[in-house]
Amino acid sequence: MNLVLVLAWVLLGGGAPVSGLEARLEPTRAPGPFAEQHTPCLQPGSVNDIAVPTQHLPQREIRALVYLPPCYDARANPGYPLVVLLHGQGYTPQQWLEMNLPRRADALIATGDAAPFVVLMPYEPLPALPPSQTGFDEAFLQDLLPWMRTRYALRDEREFWAVGGISRGGAWAIHFGLGQWQRFGAIGGHSPAVFWSDGLQIPRWLEAIPEDQWPRIYLDIGDKDRGEIMRAVWDFETLLTDMGVPHQWRLNVGRHEQAYWDAHLEDYLRWYAAAWRPAATGGPSPTPEEHP
Repeated sequence: MNLVLVLAWVLLGGGAPVSGLEARLEPTRAPGPFAEQHTPCLQPGSVNDIAVPTQHLPQREIRALVYLPPCYDARANPGYPLVVLLHGQGYTPQQWLEMNLPRRADALIATGDAAPFVVLMPYEPLPALPPSQTGFDEAFLQDLLPWMRTRYALRDEREFWAVGGISRGGAWAIHFGLGQWQRFGAIGGHSPAVFWSDGLQIPRWLEAIPEDQWPRIYLDIGDKDRGEIMRAVWDFETLLTDMGVPHQWRLNVGRHEQAYWDAHLEDYLRWYAAAWRPAATGGPSPTPEEHP
């Protein structure tokens, strides 16, 4: 019996597929939840290197990388969600490119697992100083973010703005996300070396946020991370729990190193993107995750 007759026999219910043919057949992958919200694009995303004037840094400019999704439309209305990702101490924004962030973001968008989004990756030039002495806080909030609003097609709603980071960048994400909660609807702390100087501020920031406006919060760290960072993260997570603030908490296997963050980068991107669909489709606002 030739192959055509065998296939006809199977389709008519006459028997099981031929051994070997079954092994070559692959199941069809279901499209992601955002598949119907954008036109498929064959072009890859792009990365721009920008420099924005500022009086708050010695260099008189704040530099950053900007990832734009495939077929980015500068006239898009209402615009694109924004994810701010901050690098760790001893790194530059190149850290995100070394983990293939553009390719991974392209893949999530192409499969419909994420709506097209923009990523801002700022550079902190003085990472060894206490945060209050760097000028980065002011340069980021007063110069870089307003410049981004005028140059790129971004959504205005808070729920479409997220801030996250690695290590010291994670500390900045908590600092910005809670201190400027009206701007950001999601905060990601990935092995965050929480600033000790924010210790007294964090409870006050949380108390100032109305319960129905709490940002989505995601915390994760490797189980073999450095002791002082682990203690800071545990203290922050315990505070969130004691204050009844919904959040996701992940204690994973790993160390304080690039290999750990690289292994979880796709999880981070999926988590940031998960909240965009309800608002974009006119449905109810996303419910914050309960502490597991």
